[in-house]
Amino acid sequence: MRDETRYALLIDAENVSSKYIRIVTKEAQAMGNITIRRIYGDWTATAKNSWKDSLLENSLSPIQQYSYTVGKNSSDSAMIIDAMDILYANNVEGFIIVSSDSDFTKLAMRLRESGKRVIGMGESKTPTPFVRACEQFKTLDVLYKNHHPVQKNNTVERTRRQEIKCVPAERALPRELQSKDAQPITNLGAIKEMVISLLDENSDEDGWMYLSELGNMIQRMYSDFDCRNYGFAKFGKLIESFPELQTRKDDSSNGITKIVLVRKREE
Repeated sequence: MRDETRYALLIDAENVSSKYIRIVTKEAQAMGNITIRRIYGDWTATAKNSWKDSLLENSLSPIQQYSYTVGKNSSDSAMIIDAMDILYANNVEGFIIVSSDSDFTKLAMRLRESGKRVIGMGESKTPTPFVRACEQFKTLDVLYKNHHPVQKNNTVERTRRQEIKCVPAERALPRELQSKDAQPITNLGAIKEMVISLLDENSDEDGWMYLSELGNMIQRMYSDFDCRNYGFAKFGKLIESFPELQTRKDDSSNGITKIVLVRKREE
């Protein structure tokens, strides 16, 4: 059943590329009912032309904010003021803040103090304080790279390979598709270490632990955790990729639902 939690989607157009709009809207709609959709920026600037086509297509309400000082993001204060107005109106249960700017850290903390869910979205360059202040954080450039794999085994790709045959590997792909430019904020090694630690501390006397419980704990500890960041569609597939772990499926009491458990392999 679709989650009907109401969210306000607030996008900092000064700090996020328009190429992510499909990922942003897809991830937001999967969260619940997006009742407020606002995007902030100086729409008189030619740099915002790439966003304009996306406004009507995605029902985004543009909020004009002039840049009073060169080099300073003028959208921050407008977004923060609007977010607090929405908070006091109490018309939503959560906020989705799309920006890679650490200036929204305090806002995220304040909204969560008021019992609101806060989902952040930004690039892997986003400072850790903002990432950790959110309940969940979606790393847009990593998801973008995974959604736009390089096409293989076709004429276009063969031609492209011939054209870049003498180009160094790190320059062979467009910038947004280079893996070195789009890495998960929390590396897989840290996730693996925490998984093993949680199994040691929370498994039953036979070493087993519910996979769903383990996944929830990892998500609470790492707000940016998303198994898709590491190339896996499901959390169970990621766990199965660790040679130190094993999984087991049991039938639930109704005989239909499969309960998955995980533990460390016996030496």
